[in-house]
Amino acid sequence: MYMFIISILTLIIVGCGDGGSDQGEGKENKSKGTIGVSVLTLGNPFFSVIAEEIKKEAGKHGYDVIVVDGDRDVQKQANQIDDFITKGVSAIILNPCDRQSIGPAIEKANKAAIPVFTCDLKCVAEGAEVVSHVGSDNLQGGRLAGEAMVEALGQEGGEVLIVHFPQANSCQLRVQGFEEVISKYNDGLSANRIEVVAQLDGGGVRDEGYKVTEDTLQAHPELRGIFAINDPSGLGARAALEKAGKEHQVVIVAFDGQPEGKQAIKDGKIFADPIQFPDLIGKKTVELIMDYFAGNEVEKEVLIPTKLYRKEDGINDPDLK
Repeated sequence: MYMFIISILTLIIVGCGDGGSDQGEGKENKSKGTIGVSVLTLGNPFFSVIAEEIKKEAGKHGYDVIVVDGDRDVQKQANQIDDFITKGVSAIILNPCDRQSIGPAIEKANKAAIPVFTCDLKCVAEGAEVVSHVGSDNLQGGRLAGEAMVEALGQEGGEVLIVHFPQANSCQLRVQGFEEVISKYNDGLSANRIEVVAQLDGGGVRDEGYKVTEDTLQAHPELRGIFAINDPSGLGARAALEKAGKEHQVVIVAFDGQPEGKQAIKDGKIFADPIQFPDLIGKKTVELIMDYFAGNEVEKEVLIPTKLYRKEDGINDPDLK
């Protein structure tokens, strides 16, 4: 009888122990939901940093993250949003491939009651509801770029090319800020003005930045400056200048502060960059999503100031070779 009682107690203890372990493990591994992220292009390290930071921060809060590459194709991104809706994600984060054309796809997510957040690149389409946008203060950054160009050209002035990406609202603001400063500099001058002779779409990528710079050099052989709306565009422009033997004639002001861009500044290939902080953009976006899930009111827009990065900064940067 004694042995029978011991056996029964052993079975009860073992049974309770196993059950408690399974429940704890299930609770630990259970996801709270999934966040779908479609970036402009994973070919640009800037957006890769944003995506990685989103994954890291969302994971801390118990959320899975799906990251897909919009590949600068608004129709492809619209299809990705459709897929997120089908999957029933908890929220969607976008770097819109086109600030206007992505509107109908966002409206589909609105109808499905899935909150949409944008970061770095903004949607301005009427009727598309975005809970919150996090980005760099691109207008302020554009002004810094204008100030850097004035400094680089000195009192001589000269012809300037803007390598643009007009599909992105952020780039529109960068160019606006740049032109404000150049216009103010030119005010009252009859000579040695800084003249923007062309605004060309460089697609935000290196090969297209190269192409538009090459074309502009043929039309404007006396070109003195280039404002490129990001580092890939600026590096493409630099390659075109080197091929034409005009790397000492033309100064480049870019934008972003990617490692390659910072290295180019240190090496004297780019004059300066207003630098962005993609890690902070990704982190803040997730913070806003968590606040929204908690039922808190969130800011409609959060702008992170840029900082001008010069050669001296590159020389003192421990992350560069």
